[in-house]
Amino acid sequence: MFNFDEANRKGKEAMDNALKGYSDVARGFQAIATEATEYSKKSFQDMAAHMEALTSVKSVEQAMELQTSYLKSSYESFVAEATKMGEMYADLAKTAYKPYEAPVSKAMSMSNAA
Repeated sequence: MFNFDEANRKGKEAMDNALKGYSDVARGFQAIATEATEYSKKSFQDMAAHMEALTSVKSVEQAMELQTSYLKSSYESFVAEATKMGEMYADLAKTAYKPYEAPVSKAMSMSNAA
């Protein structure tokens, strides 16, 4: 005999898990967007400060030294940010996959047993 209470409970569990998964993924995207915004602001502020400092140099040598220093720090900042964003996207992918992990591994073990 079909158990409606059990089917209802399973359906509610599935819906709760799906909503939790969507919520976690949305939070991940929000964190990435916030990080990108903060990096953009900082990058713009750094560039503005560099341009201001560049206008006050007295020689070509000072300008080249200042420019070299700015480019080096900008590159290092970009690499660090790209690494951080890559880790955030990897975490987001893991979070998005988590609800499917158990059913996929169960399906794989069933197909290997056959």
